[in-house]
Amino acid sequence: MKKIMLAIYFMGSVIYLHAQEKDSVKILEEVVVTGQYSPQSLRKSVYNVRTINRQQILMRGANDLVGVLNNQLGIRFSNDYTLGESDISIMGMNGQNVKILLDGIPLIDRGSTKQSLIQIDINNIERIEIVEGPMSVIYGTDALAGVINIITKKNTAVNNTLSIHARIQEESMGKQYSPFTNAGIHNENIGINWKQNKWNADASITRNIYGGFSENPIASRVEVSKPKAQYLFSGTTGFKTEKINTWYRLDALQEQIFAAGALNPNNYRAKDQYYITNRFTHQLQSDWIIHKKLHLNASASFQDYARKTETFIKDFTNGLKIPSSGAGEWDITTFKTIFFRNTMQWFITEKFKLQPGIEIKSDRTSGQRVYGSPIMNDYSLFASAEIKPIKSIQIRPGIRVSKNNIYSNPPAVYSLNTKFSVHENLDIRISYARGYRAPILRELYFYFFDANHSIMGNPNLKAELSDSYIGAVNWQIKNTAQQKISSSLSLFYNKFNNRIALAMGTENIYTYINIDQYKTTGATLENSFINKNLTASLGLSYIGRYNYYSDEANYKALELPAFVWSPEINSNIIYRIPVIKAQAGIFYKYTGAMPAYQTSLNLITGQTEVNLTKMSGYHWADINLSKTIPKYFTIQAGVKNIFDVMRVNNTTSTGRAHSTGGPVLTGFGRSFFVGLQFQWSRS
Repeated sequence: MKKIMLAIYFMGSVIYLHAQEKDSVKILEEVVVTGQYSPQSLRKSVYNVRTINRQQILMRGANDLVGVLNNQLGIRFSNDYTLGESDISIMGMNGQNVKILLDGIPLIDRGSTKQSLIQIDINNIERIEIVEGPMSVIYGTDALAGVINIITKKNTAVNNTLSIHARIQEESMGKQYSPFTNAGIHNENIGINWKQNKWNADASITRNIYGGFSENPIASRVEVSKPKAQYLFSGTTGFKTEKINTWYRLDALQEQIFAAGALNPNNYRAKDQYYITNRFTHQLQSDWIIHKKLHLNASASFQDYARKTETFIKDFTNGLKIPSSGAGEWDITTFKTIFFRNTMQWFITEKFKLQPGIEIKSDRTSGQRVYGSPIMNDYSLFASAEIKPIKSIQIRPGIRVSKNNIYSNPPAVYSLNTKFSVHENLDIRISYARGYRAPILRELYFYFFDANHSIMGNPNLKAELSDSYIGAVNWQIKNTAQQKISSSLSLFYNKFNNRIALAMGTENIYTYINIDQYKTTGATLENSFINKNLTASLGLSYIGRYNYYSDEANYKALELPAFVWSPEINSNIIYRIPVIKAQAGIFYKYTGAMPAYQTSLNLITGQTEVNLTKMSGYHWADINLSKTIPKYFTIQAGVKNIFDVMRVNNTTSTGRAHSTGGPVLTGFGRSFFVGLQFQWSRS
């Protein structure tokens, strides 16, 4: 009998099963886990789940998660290059409404921005699952816009194995590059994976060096993107039998960002700052199959996060570095989180399933910019059911009640998700969910006053509440073992109350307050085509964001629109060339202009006016090539930011501490990268 070798390729939202002897391809459904009672196919989920698998991540040649997610429809990023942080928005809702999970465990972030997205080792990610819409019943606070669940690689080998993998990638930042150090981006990773009988273990180490970017390095030492060095370690050990799967994982990060100050020509001195982050994430998880109809899952984690600021005055006349003594220039802010979650999946009958759960979370913080050493404890009970009155209808109601020691929780949040299989290839999903976002410790107890800042937290904040409605139609136009053509149209509407925002109070002091309301609405159309070696997609979204001034009594006469709208278009094409064991990918996204209405004072009339402002749209595209070199190596090369985007025009004043109006740095110009991957294993 001839030996047939099978290899699995993850493309789009499907799995390719490639038999090398006949060079045939079979398309299988992809399995998702986020928000599910147990792993199941994407089509059977009551939620709209979007997946990005390992092959897509590799084909992007990305250095971090932002480089993977920035091509996704309905997702936008804003970057704070001073602090080395990125924020994300989904469906028109900002990062404080998006929950970031690592294997189902919520990650610490200092504030509303999601710096955790650029502090996770991309080499350890198996896939990313994105659920749009409120998931507050299942995942608690912050999940108003949805969740991003980052799922790490697991050892699923059947036999005892030992494998070693390594990756090196060099990339320019626009025209700036120096091999392996300084200018440009430099990534190195090495890892080992071992499995013996019921035990498995793995470990990996990564170094990421970002050389910084300056538009005029000769004229000024100040760089718009600060040099950054990251060192990441991860290690996992686990024990698995037919009924029990238990594992412990440690992720550790050390990061240093250097912000060089401008040289004072009068005394030849400059003020330099270092931002140093140490992050440790411990997690212990266990799945226990008590009975074929009763499963138990337990998760526990301890996260220790510290952000240090160091400030020096550098004297260029004698080369000395003198510690600066300004307010807030030497600070260590710490965040520690203990998290426990336990759920039970009870498969009572084929038509009725039940999932009760308990969640306990304790947050604490301290630092020079925090008033006191506050501790926030949150205790939650939640439950959902899955009801199938007939084969074609799936109904999932859910409820969550919580108790917090600092603020008043909403009495309960609830959701109702439904799925109707109208036809073998046509599904309709309709959902309603009540969501909430708790005030974070930074908003409650932040305290920072210096020459440039006057910010005070507000311990009297209320939780944000939202009502969200989502409808989606999924049509499998063609669905065979060799070819799939599908189309998906979704509509959404979100309304928020008690939204938390930073505003100026008395004596010109900024503080966090609850404002009346905010809304988003829009539609997304996604189409995919898969035929043997080709995977292609085309998507369009049109998202409206609420114009607060349209309902203001003082501006009713202006008849301003209730929403301002922004379009997005994306397309991804991946073509596999089996004969030469190569792949080519083209990734494109048009990010439409972002309009907004803002008030300003007319200096001539003395009247307050409402003006339309906007951030201009732009096109972004990457082209990547990948080639396997038998039998252990894969070489990859590509061009990023083909349209040479650097700054986009912006007439909007964001009001953020490190952001202003004017052109916004969006990219570093056209850049090039080349990478080499090594994979060796034995059974």
